[in-house]
Amino acid sequence: MSTALSLTRPQKAAAMLVAMGKPSASRLLKFFKQEELRALIDAAKMLRTIPQTELEKIVAEFEAEFTEGAGLLDSADKMETMLNESLSREEMDALMGVEKAVVATDAPPPVWPAVEKLEPARLGAFLASEHPQTAALVLSKLAPQAAANVLLTLEKSARGEIIKRMLTMSKMPETAVKIVEDQIRARVLVESASKDLSVGQNRVANVLNELDKPQLDEVMQDLEASGAGDLDGVRARLFAFEDILLLTQKARVTLFDGITSELVTAALRNAEPAMVEAVLSSIGARSRRMIESELGSEAGNLSSEDIGRARKSIASTAIKLAGEGAFELPSTQKQDAA
Repeated sequence: MSTALSLTRPQKAAAMLVAMGKPSASRLLKFFKQEELRALIDAAKMLRTIPQTELEKIVAEFEAEFTEGAGLLDSADKMETMLNESLSREEMDALMGVEKAVVATDAPPPVWPAVEKLEPARLGAFLASEHPQTAALVLSKLAPQAAANVLLTLEKSARGEIIKRMLTMSKMPETAVKIVEDQIRARVLVESASKDLSVGQNRVANVLNELDKPQLDEVMQDLEASGAGDLDGVRARLFAFEDILLLTQKARVTLFDGITSELVTAALRNAEPAMVEAVLSSIGARSRRMIESELGSEAGNLSSEDIGRARKSIASTAIKLAGEGAFELPSTQKQDAA
């Protein structure tokens, strides 16, 4: 029996639409009713590969002109693709009988993970000025450890009232929760972000760390003379190769543990004896002998730029390790004291 003759009318229509291609079919799909579209989808799911000759019979039956070469069709997949490109998400959901809550793409991010990262004293100060019921709601949304840390910053009387309300709190209406979230976002998170200077301090420190030590010191002096504030935070993030002398022996060992002998040798070229000893005393005996041997010979093609790059590479490694908590960088105050 001919495939064309065995197909239902919706299956023939689905095959025709697929053969027409996306642009033409997409324009036609908008004129179908929902029940007709649903019938097309059901029909397309039942279709299999249709030979060209059978497709031509269907085309002739509908008395329409189609582009040559429609060939073998994977009808179900192509029908779904065309529907997705022609209809909105809401129209597709309604067509397929899917009931979903529409989530706005511009919805603000969840507030509670950000609240948990705040300093407990900062959040505690905010809650102290709020109604105990509001404070109880906020703390009930936090992880137990974060909530406990905030409670410890509150006065005993307020603490007891809040805990009492947490004990008797039932499920809060979503409207009330959203109001509190909006207040937290506007009055706490935004204000905290505006007071967080660490981002700017990191940005400035990253730039200054690219300078040589004399240039870095000169820029810092200019900043002090200009009255720039919050320089202590910048100083705590600065580190030059020369500052290796200010690291503890344990920190130096940690720093040079993963640095190649070639890079250490290049960085120590033309360095002061005290620097050479500080570095070599932080590495293994075998590596020390190799580096001392290299330093006792000619530098070869090594340029001053090569030496500078090697030193900055080691300084960058120190900053990275300090950021990971391996050790602390020496502050300017320590440098002055030294």
